[in-house]
Amino acid sequence: MKMLEPLTLKPTAFGIDISDSSLKIVKLKRKGAEFDLASFGEAEIPRGVVEGGEIKNEEALAKIIHQALSQVRGEKIKTEEVIVSLPEEKAFLRMIQFPKMNPEELEKAILFEAENHIPVPVKESCLGFEVIEPLVNHLDHFDILLAAIPQKIVDPYIRVLKAASLRPCALEIESSSTSRALIKNGITPNPVLLIDFGATRTGLIVFSGRSIRFTSSFLTSSSDLTEALASKLGISSVEAERIKVNYGLEAKTKVRLEEKTGDSELEKEILEDHRVIQILEPALSQLVSEIKNFLDFYYSHASHEHSSPSRHEVKRVLLSGGGANLKGLDRYLTRELSLPVVLGNPWVNVLDDPQERVPEAYLRRSLSYTNALGLALRGIMTADD
Repeated sequence: MKMLEPLTLKPTAFGIDISDSSLKIVKLKRKGAEFDLASFGEAEIPRGVVEGGEIKNEEALAKIIHQALSQVRGEKIKTEEVIVSLPEEKAFLRMIQFPKMNPEELEKAILFEAENHIPVPVKESCLGFEVIEPLVNHLDHFDILLAAIPQKIVDPYIRVLKAASLRPCALEIESSSTSRALIKNGITPNPVLLIDFGATRTGLIVFSGRSIRFTSSFLTSSSDLTEALASKLGISSVEAERIKVNYGLEAKTKVRLEEKTGDSELEKEILEDHRVIQILEPALSQLVSEIKNFLDFYYSHASHEHSSPSRHEVKRVLLSGGGANLKGLDRYLTRELSLPVVLGNPWVNVLDDPQERVPEAYLRRSLSYTNALGLALRGIMTADD
């Protein structure tokens, strides 16, 4: 067993978010009283290199990272220090309570108790914990966020980073970086549901007070919507993605697509009225069903002796991930979940006025950089401590 210990990071540490289908790179820098974007980049990961968060081809992934670093936009990345995300679907997070005790006793107690809260042996896990400070009341106990991930999942990430000539300063589970990017100042008085709607899976996070409270993930993803459109309309995945983002769930849509066949141009009209919604409805209904089941499970397990029942109720929902760019998805989920759903702002802890300082095209795409921004924030914020 290894402990995920907090490490001292150099000011130049940057973040890499690795998923099954892509990687994102972000480096931040200090600019006066706030932060600014120094570097960013991305690369596609071919099918089979990473599957379900497990690295299957270490050599290929190391080469992809090395090439992506050489092609970042903005400032050239010269540092080797990096913070990397670990796959949420392979991790286990639990909020548990312990009586007040000194730090040495607490760590021993957590190691002893961990076996009762994670489904893998502690000796085969990478284990970490955080003492969560209450918002108002001075508690007579500790709230502990316990995180664990199998060592066999972690070790390949470390080997890949070293093969790419990088030094992993810290590894953290995706829900931590997502929360750091989206929750302003890391504090919210009422529970907030974060939906990370990605290309290969959807992550759900309940964040309340100063901490994550509950997480889950499932396979319904943004790619399911793209594939459904491409299949039903007989078009390419690229065109289907464009329609999904630009027209999405609008009530009436008329799109003209042009496909080139040799020197001739075939033009056709498709997608009139509600056809896009009809095609996407099965996958969207599955998404809503998974979210509702998640919330039901959270409410049934959220009893906490120092909180009233009303404090457990999710008051708002923040969308992130590349799939959040589906036009009209926020309004659709607001209606189906009976909760206010809005697009998250992954710059909320970086810039005061991102609309004026980040190009519009990048601002819209930055939802897919949420995890990478959260990782980069950890690096620069820790360096400031």
